[in-house]
Amino acid sequence: MTNLSVPLPAIDVVDDAVPLAPNQPTWALRQRRDKVVAATQSSHDAMFSHAVQGLSRTDRLLVALHACRVSKAPNLAAHYREELAAENVDTAVADAVERGDIVSLADARLRAMLDFAGKLIARPIEGDRAAIQALAAHGLSTPALVALSQLVAFLSYQVRVVAGLKALAAAEAAA
Repeated sequence: MTNLSVPLPAIDVVDDAVPLAPNQPTWALRQRRDKVVAATQSSHDAMFSHAVQGLSRTDRLLVALHACRVSKAPNLAAHYREELAAENVDTAVADAVERGDIVSLADARLRAMLDFAGKLIARPIEGDRAAIQALAAHGLSTPALVALSQLVAFLSYQVRVVAGLKALAAAEAAA
């Protein structure tokens, strides 16, 4: 009989960002919601698949790196930096994004995407019609705008899951 189940990814990004041991209550708590664990990783995989219309995988990884920097999520930032390295992204561009030096980037479209992502994360009220029109002026299509907004929403969720697990693990260690 053939096993028709889909193989699990090589890593789970959240598990990688918050290394927990199977003997830890926080690990057991996370595993109790296996559908959420699987859905979170599946969402990650979909967000960074090569099949997202209007945004390259590199653009999405740079937005993720920027989102992690703005959100102060260094463990997740390290994951996205590794993914960028695997994509052979210009290290000067990745370094600038990681430092938050967006104005030094030559690509105006990328600058606009990073600015928009930063607004949605740090000052959501500024992610208004004018911000969307600025993206459209830089050539982002409606599907690309939707994909970018979905990506930022997912990254916000992922950052919060990691932060929550880290806080639980820290409380567990302190007890």
